[in-house]
Amino acid sequence: MTRVDPLVSTLIGIVGPAHVLTAAADLAPYLVDWRGRYRGAARCVVRPGSAGEVAAVVKACVDAGVPIVPQGGNTSLCGAATPDDTCDAVIVALGRMNRIVAVDAQNDTILVEAGCTLAAVQEAAHAAGRLFPLSLAAEGSCQIGGNLSTNAGGVQVLRYGNMRDLTLGLQVVLPDGEILDGLRGLRKDNTGYDLKQLFIGAEGTLGIITAAVLKLFPLPRMQTTCWLDLASPAAAVALLSWAKASFDAHLTAFELVSEAALALVLHHYPDAVRPGGESPWYVLAEFSDVPPDEIAEWLAARIEAGDVEGGVVATSEAQAHRLWALRERISEAQKIEGISIKHDVAVPVSRIGDFLDAADTALGVAFPGIRVVAFGHVGDGNLHYNLSQPDVQDNAAFIACQPEVNRIVHDAVDALGGSISAEHGIGQLKREELLRYKSPVEIALMRSLKQALDPRGLMNPGKIL
Repeated sequence: MTRVDPLVSTLIGIVGPAHVLTAAADLAPYLVDWRGRYRGAARCVVRPGSAGEVAAVVKACVDAGVPIVPQGGNTSLCGAATPDDTCDAVIVALGRMNRIVAVDAQNDTILVEAGCTLAAVQEAAHAAGRLFPLSLAAEGSCQIGGNLSTNAGGVQVLRYGNMRDLTLGLQVVLPDGEILDGLRGLRKDNTGYDLKQLFIGAEGTLGIITAAVLKLFPLPRMQTTCWLDLASPAAAVALLSWAKASFDAHLTAFELVSEAALALVLHHYPDAVRPGGESPWYVLAEFSDVPPDEIAEWLAARIEAGDVEGGVVATSEAQAHRLWALRERISEAQKIEGISIKHDVAVPVSRIGDFLDAADTALGVAFPGIRVVAFGHVGDGNLHYNLSQPDVQDNAAFIACQPEVNRIVHDAVDALGGSISAEHGIGQLKREELLRYKSPVEIALMRSLKQALDPRGLMNPGKIL
Protein backbone atom coordinates (compact mmCIF):
# COMPACT_ATOMS: atom_id res chain seq x y z
CA MET A 1 0.00 0.00 0.00
CA THR A 2 1.32 3.44 -0.97
CA ARG A 3 1.77 5.71 2.02
CA VAL A 4 -0.12 8.99 1.71
CA ASP A 5 1.87 12.06 2.72
CA PRO A 6 -0.29 13.80 5.35
CA LEU A 7 0.92 17.25 4.26
CA VAL A 8 -0.02 16.53 0.66
CA SER A 9 -3.47 15.43 1.86
CA THR A 10 -3.84 18.70 3.78
CA LEU A 11 -2.79 20.74 0.74
CA ILE A 12 -5.29 18.89 -1.45
CA GLY A 13 -7.96 19.86 1.05
CA ILE A 14 -6.97 23.52 0.63
CA VAL A 15 -6.64 23.88 -3.15
CA GLY A 16 -8.25 20.72 -4.55
CA PRO A 17 -6.65 17.59 -6.04
CA ALA A 18 -6.21 19.12 -9.51
CA HIS A 19 -3.87 21.75 -8.10
CA VAL A 20 -1.46 19.60 -6.10
CA LEU A 21 1.07 17.98 -8.43
CA THR A 22 3.08 14.96 -7.30
CA ALA A 23 3.74 12.89 -10.43
CA ALA A 24 7.31 13.11 -11.72
CA ALA A 25 6.26 14.27 -15.19
CA ASP A 26 4.07 17.03 -13.71
CA LEU A 27 6.79 18.19 -11.34
CA ALA A 28 9.60 18.25 -13.91
CA PRO A 29 9.05 21.75 -15.40
CA TYR A 30 9.12 23.30 -11.92
CA LEU A 31 12.38 21.67 -10.83
CA VAL A 32 14.87 23.20 -13.27
CA ASP A 33 15.73 26.85 -13.83
CA TRP A 34 15.50 28.61 -17.22
CA ARG A 35 19.21 28.28 -17.90
CA GLY A 36 19.28 24.59 -16.98
CA ARG A 37 21.97 25.24 -14.41
CA TYR A 38 20.05 24.27 -11.27
CA ARG A 39 17.94 21.16 -10.76
CA GLY A 40 16.13 20.31 -7.57
CA ALA A 41 13.45 18.07 -6.14
CA ALA A 42 10.19 18.75 -4.32
CA ARG A 43 7.55 16.98 -2.29
CA CYS A 44 4.87 18.53 -4.50
CA VAL A 45 3.81 21.63 -6.41
CA VAL A 46 0.79 23.52 -5.09
CA ARG A 47 -1.12 25.91 -7.33
CA PRO A 48 -3.28 28.16 -5.10
CA GLY A 49 -6.00 30.34 -6.58
CA SER A 50 -6.21 33.12 -4.01
CA ALA A 51 -4.26 34.88 -1.28
CA GLY A 52 -6.36 33.03 1.28
CA GLU A 53 -5.30 29.71 -0.20
CA VAL A 54 -1.64 30.81 -0.23
CA ALA A 55 -1.95 31.71 3.46
CA ALA A 56 -3.51 28.33 4.28
CA VAL A 57 -0.79 26.52 2.31
CA VAL A 58 1.96 28.42 4.15
CA LYS A 59 0.39 27.68 7.55
CA ALA A 60 0.15 23.97 6.70
CA CYS A 61 3.80 23.87 5.64
CA VAL A 62 4.92 25.75 8.76
CA ASP A 63 2.97 23.36 10.98
CA ALA A 64 4.75 20.47 9.24
CA GLY A 65 8.16 22.19 9.33
CA VAL A 66 8.45 21.96 5.54
CA PRO A 67 10.32 24.53 3.39
CA ILE A 68 8.38 26.66 0.90
CA VAL A 69 9.71 27.76 -2.50
CA PRO A 70 7.61 30.44 -4.24
CA GLN A 71 7.69 30.29 -8.03
CA GLY A 72 6.30 32.57 -10.72
CA GLY A 73 7.17 32.21 -14.39
CA ASN A 74 10.37 30.31 -13.51
CA THR A 75 12.54 32.67 -15.56
CA SER A 76 15.09 33.39 -12.82
CA LEU A 77 18.68 33.58 -14.05
CA CYS A 78 20.17 32.93 -10.59
CA GLY A 79 18.29 29.83 -9.43
CA ALA A 80 16.09 31.81 -7.05
CA ALA A 81 12.94 29.79 -7.80
CA THR A 82 14.51 26.31 -7.86
CA PRO A 83 14.38 24.05 -4.77
CA ASP A 84 17.33 22.08 -3.47
CA ASP A 85 17.65 18.35 -4.05
CA THR A 86 16.37 17.11 -0.68
CA CYS A 87 12.87 16.42 -2.04
CA ASP A 88 11.45 18.12 1.06
CA ALA A 89 10.18 21.49 -0.18
CA VAL A 90 6.73 22.46 -1.37
CA ILE A 91 6.78 24.68 -4.46
CA VAL A 92 4.03 27.29 -4.41
CA ALA A 93 3.36 28.19 -8.06
CA LEU A 94 1.27 31.34 -8.48
CA GLY A 95 0.25 31.03 -12.14
CA ARG A 96 -3.46 30.55 -11.34
CA MET A 97 -3.55 33.91 -9.58
CA ASN A 98 -3.61 35.85 -12.82
CA ARG A 99 -6.45 38.35 -12.52
CA ILE A 100 -6.23 41.98 -13.53
CA VAL A 101 -8.32 43.16 -10.59
CA ALA A 102 -8.77 46.83 -11.42
CA VAL A 103 -7.44 49.66 -13.57
CA ASP A 104 -7.83 53.18 -12.21
CA ALA A 105 -6.95 55.35 -15.21
CA GLN A 106 -7.47 58.61 -13.35
CA ASN A 107 -5.16 57.51 -10.55
CA ASP A 108 -2.76 55.95 -13.08
CA THR A 109 -2.70 52.62 -11.20
CA ILE A 110 -3.41 48.98 -11.90
CA LEU A 111 -4.16 46.30 -9.28
CA VAL A 112 -3.03 42.83 -10.35
CA GLU A 113 -2.47 39.40 -8.86
CA ALA A 114 1.09 38.12 -8.66
CA GLY A 115 0.59 35.37 -11.25
CA CYS A 116 -0.21 37.79 -14.08
CA THR A 117 2.39 37.73 -16.80
CA LEU A 118 4.16 40.99 -17.45
CA ALA A 119 2.72 41.00 -20.99
CA ALA A 120 -0.83 40.69 -19.63
CA VAL A 121 -0.30 43.72 -17.39
CA GLN A 122 1.14 45.71 -20.30
CA GLU A 123 -1.88 44.78 -22.45
CA ALA A 124 -4.40 45.70 -19.75
CA ALA A 125 -2.73 49.07 -19.28
CA HIS A 126 -2.67 49.67 -23.04
CA ALA A 127 -6.38 48.85 -23.31
CA ALA A 128 -7.03 51.64 -20.81
CA GLY A 129 -4.89 54.09 -22.78
CA ARG A 130 -2.02 53.80 -20.32
CA LEU A 131 1.53 52.45 -20.25
CA PHE A 132 3.04 50.00 -17.79
CA PRO A 133 6.66 50.57 -18.76
CA LEU A 134 8.52 47.54 -17.42
CA SER A 135 9.80 45.70 -20.50
CA LEU A 136 11.85 42.47 -20.54
CA ALA A 137 12.68 39.86 -23.12
CA ALA A 138 10.81 37.30 -20.97
CA GLU A 139 7.67 39.43 -20.63
CA GLY A 140 5.44 36.77 -22.20
CA SER A 141 6.25 34.26 -19.46
CA CYS A 142 7.69 36.08 -16.43
CA GLN A 143 5.14 36.96 -13.76
CA ILE A 144 4.62 40.12 -11.74
CA GLY A 145 5.38 38.37 -8.46
CA GLY A 146 8.76 37.34 -9.79
CA ASN A 147 9.39 40.79 -11.24
CA LEU A 148 8.76 42.26 -7.79
CA SER A 149 10.78 39.61 -5.98
CA THR A 150 13.84 40.36 -8.09
CA ASN A 151 13.23 44.12 -8.40
CA ALA A 152 13.27 43.73 -12.18
CA GLY A 153 14.65 46.52 -14.32
CA GLY A 154 14.58 46.08 -18.08
CA VAL A 155 15.10 48.51 -20.90
CA GLN A 156 13.16 51.57 -19.68
CA VAL A 157 14.65 52.06 -16.22
CA LEU A 158 16.35 55.15 -17.64
CA ARG A 159 12.97 56.90 -17.81
CA TYR A 160 10.61 55.04 -15.47
CA GLY A 161 12.75 53.26 -12.89
CA ASN A 162 12.74 49.63 -11.79
CA MET A 163 10.02 47.72 -9.93
CA ARG A 164 10.70 49.55 -6.68
CA ASP A 165 9.85 52.77 -8.46
CA LEU A 166 6.79 51.30 -10.17
CA THR A 167 5.12 49.85 -7.07
CA LEU A 168 2.71 51.63 -4.73
CA GLY A 169 1.28 48.77 -2.70
CA LEU A 170 1.67 45.05 -2.02
CA GLN A 171 -0.25 42.16 -0.56
CA VAL A 172 2.10 39.58 0.97
CA VAL A 173 1.62 36.26 2.75
CA LEU A 174 4.18 36.27 5.55
CA PRO A 175 6.23 33.23 6.66
CA ASP A 176 3.76 32.52 9.48
CA GLY A 177 0.79 32.51 7.09
CA GLU A 178 -0.56 35.93 8.05
CA ILE A 179 -1.54 38.31 5.25
CA LEU A 180 -0.03 41.78 5.05
CA ASP A 181 -2.56 43.78 3.02
CA GLY A 182 -1.02 47.00 1.76
CA LEU A 183 -2.84 47.37 -1.57
CA ARG A 184 -3.08 51.15 -1.51
CA GLY A 185 -2.67 53.27 -4.61
CA LEU A 186 -1.11 56.20 -2.78
CA ARG A 187 1.87 58.21 -3.90
CA LYS A 188 2.21 59.76 -0.46
CA ASP A 189 1.90 57.62 2.67
CA ASN A 190 4.25 58.73 5.42
CA THR A 191 2.96 56.47 8.19
CA GLY A 192 6.11 54.79 9.39
CA TYR A 193 8.24 52.13 7.74
CA ASP A 194 7.62 51.50 4.04
CA LEU A 195 7.06 47.79 4.57
CA LYS A 196 6.57 46.90 0.90
CA GLN A 197 10.23 47.63 0.26
CA LEU A 198 11.20 44.69 2.46
CA PHE A 199 9.68 42.26 -0.02
CA ILE A 200 10.70 43.87 -3.32
CA GLY A 201 14.01 42.28 -4.25
CA ALA A 202 13.83 39.71 -1.41
CA GLU A 203 13.40 36.79 -3.86
CA GLY A 204 10.65 35.17 -1.80
CA THR A 205 12.81 34.77 1.31
CA LEU A 206 10.65 37.02 3.49
CA GLY A 207 7.18 36.13 2.21
CA ILE A 208 5.09 35.43 -0.88
CA ILE A 209 3.84 38.44 -2.85
CA THR A 210 0.26 37.74 -3.93
CA ALA A 211 -0.90 41.06 -5.43
CA ALA A 212 0.36 44.56 -6.20
CA VAL A 213 -0.77 48.08 -7.05
CA LEU A 214 1.49 49.35 -9.84
CA LYS A 215 2.00 52.76 -11.41
CA LEU A 216 0.79 53.57 -14.91
CA PHE A 217 1.81 56.39 -17.23
CA PRO A 218 0.35 58.18 -20.25
CA LEU A 219 0.65 56.10 -23.40
CA PRO A 220 3.24 57.67 -25.75
CA ARG A 221 1.66 59.12 -28.87
CA MET A 222 4.71 58.26 -30.97
CA GLN A 223 8.01 56.47 -30.56
CA THR A 224 11.15 56.57 -32.66
CA THR A 225 13.78 53.84 -32.52
CA CYS A 226 17.39 54.22 -33.70
CA TRP A 227 20.23 51.74 -34.17
CA LEU A 228 23.51 53.65 -33.95
CA ASP A 229 27.09 52.61 -34.76
CA LEU A 230 29.70 53.66 -32.21
CA ALA A 231 33.44 53.27 -31.77
CA SER A 232 33.48 52.53 -28.04
CA PRO A 233 31.49 52.36 -24.79
CA ALA A 234 32.97 55.74 -23.88
CA ALA A 235 31.39 57.16 -27.05
CA ALA A 236 28.06 55.62 -25.96
CA VAL A 237 28.27 57.27 -22.54
CA ALA A 238 29.05 60.64 -24.12
CA LEU A 239 26.17 60.21 -26.58
CA LEU A 240 23.84 59.38 -23.68
CA SER A 241 24.72 62.67 -21.99
CA TRP A 242 24.01 64.62 -25.17
CA ALA A 243 20.75 62.77 -25.74
CA LYS A 244 19.55 63.45 -22.18
CA ALA A 245 20.50 67.10 -22.50
CA SER A 246 18.57 67.40 -25.76
CA PHE A 247 15.51 65.26 -25.00
CA ASP A 248 15.40 64.81 -21.21
CA ALA A 249 12.57 62.43 -20.21
CA HIS A 250 11.64 61.83 -23.85
CA LEU A 251 14.67 59.51 -24.06
CA THR A 252 13.05 56.29 -22.82
CA ALA A 253 15.66 53.62 -23.62
CA PHE A 254 19.38 53.55 -24.39
CA GLU A 255 20.80 50.05 -24.82
CA LEU A 256 24.43 49.09 -25.47
CA VAL A 257 25.18 46.08 -27.72
CA SER A 258 28.61 44.74 -28.64
CA GLU A 259 29.43 43.30 -32.06
CA ALA A 260 30.06 39.94 -30.37
CA ALA A 261 26.50 39.97 -28.98
CA LEU A 262 24.97 40.97 -32.31
CA ALA A 263 26.99 38.31 -34.14
CA LEU A 264 25.45 35.57 -31.96
CA VAL A 265 21.93 36.73 -32.82
CA LEU A 266 22.72 36.91 -36.53
CA HIS A 267 24.23 33.42 -36.38
CA HIS A 268 21.38 31.70 -34.57
CA TYR A 269 18.38 33.52 -36.06
CA PRO A 270 18.19 33.24 -39.87
CA ASP A 271 15.56 35.99 -40.08
CA ALA A 272 17.78 38.50 -38.25
CA VAL A 273 19.40 41.14 -40.48
CA ARG A 274 22.29 43.45 -39.68
CA PRO A 275 20.76 46.96 -39.61
CA GLY A 276 23.69 48.78 -41.19
CA GLY A 277 27.45 48.58 -41.26
CA GLU A 278 29.66 46.60 -38.90
CA SER A 279 30.95 48.44 -35.85
CA PRO A 280 32.58 47.46 -32.53
CA TRP A 281 29.61 48.77 -30.55
CA TYR A 282 26.02 49.82 -31.09
CA VAL A 283 23.35 51.74 -29.23
CA LEU A 284 19.64 51.02 -29.54
CA ALA A 285 17.87 54.21 -28.51
CA GLU A 286 14.16 54.93 -28.14
CA PHE A 287 12.58 58.38 -28.02
CA SER A 288 8.96 58.97 -27.02
CA ASP A 289 6.74 61.85 -28.13
CA VAL A 290 9.46 63.59 -30.13
CA PRO A 291 8.84 64.43 -33.80
CA PRO A 292 11.03 62.12 -35.92
CA ASP A 293 12.49 65.03 -37.87
CA GLU A 294 13.91 66.48 -34.63
CA ILE A 295 15.64 63.21 -33.89
CA ALA A 296 16.93 63.00 -37.46
CA GLU A 297 18.38 66.52 -37.20
CA TRP A 298 20.02 65.75 -33.86
CA LEU A 299 21.47 62.50 -35.19
CA ALA A 300 22.80 64.18 -38.32
CA ALA A 301 24.59 66.73 -36.17
CA ARG A 302 26.13 63.98 -34.04
CA ILE A 303 27.32 62.11 -37.13
CA GLU A 304 28.81 65.28 -38.58
CA ALA A 305 30.63 65.92 -35.28
CA GLY A 306 32.05 62.40 -35.38
CA ASP A 307 30.27 61.24 -32.21
CA VAL A 308 28.30 58.61 -34.13
CA GLU A 309 29.72 56.63 -37.04
CA GLY A 310 26.39 55.86 -38.67
CA GLY A 311 23.03 54.35 -37.95
CA VAL A 312 19.48 53.50 -38.89
CA VAL A 313 16.28 55.26 -37.83
CA ALA A 314 13.23 52.99 -37.95
CA THR A 315 10.62 54.33 -40.37
CA SER A 316 7.86 51.92 -39.37
CA GLU A 317 6.64 50.05 -36.31
CA ALA A 318 7.63 46.77 -37.95
CA GLN A 319 11.18 47.98 -38.49
CA ALA A 320 11.36 49.17 -34.88
CA HIS A 321 10.26 45.72 -33.72
CA ARG A 322 13.01 44.12 -35.81
CA LEU A 323 15.61 46.38 -34.23
CA TRP A 324 14.38 45.56 -30.74
CA ALA A 325 14.37 41.85 -31.57
CA LEU A 326 18.14 42.05 -32.17
CA ARG A 327 18.57 43.23 -28.59
CA GLU A 328 15.97 40.96 -26.99
CA ARG A 329 17.27 37.79 -28.61
CA ILE A 330 20.79 38.06 -27.23
CA SER A 331 20.15 35.97 -24.12
CA GLU A 332 18.35 33.26 -26.06
CA ALA A 333 21.10 33.20 -28.69
CA GLN A 334 23.65 32.68 -25.93
CA LYS A 335 21.57 29.84 -24.51
CA ILE A 336 21.55 28.17 -27.94
CA GLU A 337 25.30 28.70 -28.28
CA GLY A 338 25.96 26.90 -25.00
CA ILE A 339 26.75 27.55 -21.38
CA SER A 340 28.60 30.70 -20.40
CA ILE A 341 29.66 32.47 -17.21
CA LYS A 342 27.15 35.28 -16.82
CA HIS A 343 27.39 38.51 -14.89
CA ASP A 344 24.72 41.12 -14.24
CA VAL A 345 26.62 44.09 -12.87
CA ALA A 346 26.12 47.80 -12.30
CA VAL A 347 28.66 50.60 -12.18
CA PRO A 348 28.25 54.37 -12.32
CA VAL A 349 27.33 55.28 -15.90
CA SER A 350 30.47 57.38 -16.20
CA ARG A 351 32.64 54.33 -15.37
CA ILE A 352 31.21 51.84 -17.90
CA GLY A 353 34.20 52.22 -20.20
CA ASP A 354 36.61 51.88 -17.28
CA PHE A 355 34.98 48.64 -16.16
CA LEU A 356 35.03 47.10 -19.63
CA ASP A 357 38.67 48.08 -20.18
CA ALA A 358 39.76 46.67 -16.82
CA ALA A 359 37.76 43.45 -16.95
CA ASP A 360 38.51 42.72 -20.63
CA THR A 361 42.24 43.21 -20.08
CA ALA A 362 42.47 41.13 -16.91
CA LEU A 363 40.43 38.28 -18.37
CA GLY A 364 42.42 38.32 -21.60
CA VAL A 365 45.61 37.78 -19.62
CA ALA A 366 44.17 35.04 -17.41
CA PHE A 367 42.21 33.27 -20.16
CA PRO A 368 43.71 33.90 -23.62
CA GLY A 369 41.13 33.74 -26.41
CA ILE A 370 38.18 34.36 -24.09
CA ARG A 371 35.00 35.58 -25.79
CA VAL A 372 33.29 38.53 -24.12
CA VAL A 373 29.62 39.10 -24.90
CA ALA A 374 28.67 42.45 -23.36
CA PHE A 375 25.37 44.26 -23.66
CA GLY A 376 22.90 46.01 -21.41
CA HIS A 377 21.26 49.12 -20.13
CA VAL A 378 23.91 51.78 -20.47
CA GLY A 379 21.38 54.42 -19.40
CA ASP A 380 21.44 53.10 -15.84
CA GLY A 381 24.92 51.55 -15.74
CA ASN A 382 23.71 47.92 -15.88
CA LEU A 383 25.77 45.59 -18.07
CA HIS A 384 25.28 41.91 -18.83
CA TYR A 385 28.85 40.69 -19.12
CA ASN A 386 28.98 37.09 -20.27
CA LEU A 387 32.06 34.99 -20.92
CA SER A 388 32.90 31.78 -22.75
CA GLN A 389 35.48 30.11 -24.98
CA PRO A 390 34.57 29.85 -28.68
CA ASP A 391 35.39 26.13 -28.85
CA VAL A 392 32.85 23.87 -27.12
CA GLN A 393 35.52 21.55 -25.69
CA ASP A 394 37.57 24.44 -24.34
CA ASN A 395 34.42 25.98 -22.90
CA ALA A 396 33.64 22.90 -20.80
CA ALA A 397 36.95 23.33 -18.99
CA PHE A 398 36.54 27.09 -18.81
CA ILE A 399 33.25 26.86 -16.92
CA ALA A 400 35.06 25.10 -14.10
CA CYS A 401 37.06 28.32 -13.66
CA GLN A 402 33.99 30.31 -12.65
CA PRO A 403 35.29 31.25 -9.17
CA GLU A 404 38.43 32.79 -10.68
CA VAL A 405 36.44 34.50 -13.43
CA ASN A 406 33.96 35.90 -10.92
CA ARG A 407 36.76 37.25 -8.78
CA ILE A 408 38.26 39.18 -11.69
CA VAL A 409 34.92 40.60 -12.84
CA HIS A 410 33.44 41.35 -9.45
CA ASP A 411 36.64 42.87 -8.09
CA ALA A 412 36.68 45.21 -11.09
CA VAL A 413 33.06 46.14 -10.37
CA ASP A 414 33.68 46.64 -6.66
CA ALA A 415 36.72 48.85 -7.32
CA LEU A 416 34.44 51.24 -9.20
CA GLY A 417 31.79 51.34 -6.47
CA GLY A 418 29.48 49.01 -8.38
CA SER A 419 27.16 46.10 -7.64
CA ILE A 420 27.54 42.40 -8.49
CA SER A 421 23.79 42.17 -9.18
CA ALA A 422 21.89 44.91 -10.94
CA GLU A 423 18.56 43.28 -11.79
CA HIS A 424 18.83 39.47 -11.75
CA GLY A 425 19.08 39.07 -7.98
CA ILE A 426 21.25 36.75 -5.90
CA GLY A 427 19.40 33.44 -5.75
CA GLN A 428 21.76 30.49 -5.38
CA LEU A 429 24.25 31.73 -7.96
CA LYS A 430 25.72 34.68 -6.08
CA ARG A 431 25.07 33.71 -2.45
CA GLU A 432 28.74 33.31 -1.57
CA GLU A 433 29.75 36.30 -3.67
CA LEU A 434 27.34 38.47 -1.68
CA LEU A 435 29.27 37.71 1.51
CA ARG A 436 32.47 38.97 -0.11
CA TYR A 437 31.12 42.28 -1.40
CA LYS A 438 28.51 43.31 1.18
CA SER A 439 29.84 44.82 4.39
CA PRO A 440 29.53 42.83 7.64
CA VAL A 441 27.05 45.42 8.90
CA GLU A 442 24.83 44.96 5.84
CA ILE A 443 24.94 41.16 6.05
CA ALA A 444 24.15 41.24 9.78
CA LEU A 445 21.17 43.52 9.20
CA MET A 446 19.87 41.30 6.41
CA ARG A 447 20.19 38.24 8.66
CA SER A 448 18.34 40.07 11.43
CA LEU A 449 15.43 40.85 9.09
CA LYS A 450 15.32 37.24 7.90
CA GLN A 451 15.35 35.95 11.49
CA ALA A 452 12.63 38.37 12.57
CA LEU A 453 10.22 37.47 9.77
CA ASP A 454 11.17 33.83 9.16
CA PRO A 455 12.71 32.49 12.39
CA ARG A 456 12.45 28.86 11.27
CA GLY A 457 14.10 29.58 7.89
CA LEU A 458 11.38 27.87 5.87
CA MET A 459 10.71 30.58 3.29
CA ASN A 460 12.79 29.89 0.14
CA PRO A 461 15.80 28.58 2.07
CA GLY A 462 19.27 28.75 0.57
CA LYS A 463 18.56 31.88 -1.46
CA ILE A 464 20.40 35.19 -0.91
CA LEU A 465 21.65 34.21 2.57
